[in-house]
Amino acid sequence: MKFLSESDKRSAISSQQLAVSSRHSSSRRQGFCILAHRLLLIAYCILLTSCLLSCSVPNLEPANCIEARGVVKEFYSFHFGNDMRFTKENLKLRAEFLTPEFTASLQNEQMNGDVFTTGSDDFAKAFRVGECAAVSLEETIFQVILFWRDDVRSEQKVIMVGMIKYNGKWLINRVLY
Repeated sequence: MKFLSESDKRSAISSQQLAVSSRHSSSRRQGFCILAHRLLLIAYCILLTSCLLSCSVPNLEPANCIEARGVVKEFYSFHFGNDMRFTKENLKLRAEFLTPEFTASLQNEQMNGDVFTTGSDDFAKAFRVGECAAVSLEETIFQVILFWRDDVRSEQKVIMVGMIKYNGKWLINRVLY
């Protein structure tokens, strides 16, 4: 058994304290580094978010197209969500979106197809409102893209929907397919 002198004991205790102190300062440094990385990441996220919010893409569409687009979407959403076959009852349900002249011209139609998409009984499954051309301040023409997608086929077709501002309200006045 070996006995340590008083100075050896002090030396051993101080090296143990130094090792413990070194471990504590090392863990403090690691904690500080983790905290600094987290703060840096948060600052980066805030900066990125502010850039994305301030750098929006401007809408280059004319004002009348912007106004009329909502009506076209609403009409075709209603149309696709209901019976698309042409009947006098279905025409009445859609009359609020149509000019009186267009409604009157459709009153005498004798078809079972869909006069608002392709004129046939091959009903599309979905639609998307595409580009708009402003003919004048009171008239626009929209592309409406029709989609058929099932196990047998995947197809799309573009039709043109003419709109006019009638008594301050945008209404559909023709469909070209």
